[in-house]
Amino acid sequence: MGRHLIETVMGAVVLIVAASFLIFAYSQSNVQSVNGYQVNAKFNDVTGVTTGSEVRIGGMKVGVVERLELDSNTYQAIAVMKIRENVKLPKDTSAAVVSSGLLGDKFVKLEPGGDDAMFESGDTIRFTQSSVSFEELLGKFVFSSGGVEGGADEPAAPAAATPDASQSAPVEEPQNPFSLELE
Repeated sequence: MGRHLIETVMGAVVLIVAASFLIFAYSQSNVQSVNGYQVNAKFNDVTGVTTGSEVRIGGMKVGVVERLELDSNTYQAIAVMKIRENVKLPKDTSAAVVSSGLLGDKFVKLEPGGDDAMFESGDTIRFTQSSVSFEELLGKFVFSSGGVEGGADEPAAPAAATPDASQSAPVEEPQNPFSLELE
């Protein structure tokens, strides 16, 4: 009987610790819903953005992505965002999908404009920039043909002659002590 009591108490302790950890994690995660107004934005690519992703202005959270939809006419992704009521956005605000670090989470970054008219609930942001894929950038860099033309094995182009080059004495090129001359 004593053994079953110890197992029961230990099980209860484990459940209490797990529940307190979940409550702590939820309270620190900023997953709580945002009360405010709805703003939409159309993007060609929203890779990495999910329901619950943050919406930020100047690094500060001002809203969340409420849901993602597909526009069946343009095949663009529509991000439906909930913005805090006390944050008024001008009509010429731009939205971009950006990363919080090299491999960090993606979020929607808003850049307020200078327009006097403000967004109403249900309006759509016209100026957007889609997600930039780190893998695509890396692939373009690795497989690009850019860079230095030619290589070290190609001879250098002769120098252009100056007007009084015929009057100057011939200049001997210094010998490279590390080169092998094969004749």
